[in-house]
Amino acid sequence: MSYMSYMSYMSYMGENLARHAQGNWWSKQLQKRLALMLAVLVVACGGGLCAAAADTAAPAAEKARVLLVTGADYPGHLWRQTAPVLAEVLRKDPRLEVVTVEDPAFLDSPAINKYDLIILHFQNWQQPGPGEHARENLRQFVEGGKGVALVHFACGAWFGEWPEFSKIAGRAWAGPGPGVRQHDPFASFRVEIARPDDPIVRGMTDFDTPDELYTCLVGDHPIEVLAQAKSKVDGKYYPMAFVSHYGKGRTFHCPLGHDVKALSVPGVQELYRRGCAWAAGLTPIAAQSTQPAAK
Repeated sequence: MSYMSYMSYMSYMGENLARHAQGNWWSKQLQKRLALMLAVLVVACGGGLCAAAADTAAPAAEKARVLLVTGADYPGHLWRQTAPVLAEVLRKDPRLEVVTVEDPAFLDSPAINKYDLIILHFQNWQQPGPGEHARENLRQFVEGGKGVALVHFACGAWFGEWPEFSKIAGRAWAGPGPGVRQHDPFASFRVEIARPDDPIVRGMTDFDTPDELYTCLVGDHPIEVLAQAKSKVDGKYYPMAFVSHYGKGRTFHCPLGHDVKALSVPGVQELYRRGCAWAAGLTPIAAQSTQPAAK
């Protein structure tokens, strides 16, 4: 566990210990002491007194703290394999400081407000999603001006529990009901750049990827489609990457990334890297390998 992961987890655990303690005098004193210790530790490290948190690579203004939330999904989505790959893909942009938390309930913690971007890489399959406080916590996080990104089946998080999620996500899973076609059969298909002048995809070209071509996203919140793919089943185009706004916040949503192989495609990696940088409030930049050589 990285230092930043440890600090976030300690804050989360401290909050939950305080929340579940008994209401007697000794427990109240314990809560006060615990809150004070955590506050001092977080402030000290945030001020640069902890060597492990020091960053001399670039000015703080050029960095973005990213929280990758995973830990649950449909059984066919192997998050223990895909989450580390995605984190490493994002770290190729040195401005993105990625911390992974393998527990969606972490969204219940005020510690999320230390981050600039939250990436949702989970789907609470056949179990309730993070509760009402976590939902409101995330909603305020985005509405207040920060970013959220959704990976693959994260479109199905909180299905049937939280209607507002569709607006935050831009589009959400239609569900497993009759008449809903989830995706084309797993196969290689062409992803087309739909808005070549947008900063997120500027300079990118169409690419092929082996993945699930999702056809199951619904919603009427305004979105801008950056990349799309044509279904081989019904001949219609479906969004493969899009952006939207919720309040003052920014959403980047990409249904690509079914497995490690899909996340290893350079075009998919570039979409996630640039899209997450944009959602975190940074200027999207091309990967070094894709930039033209100097003349």
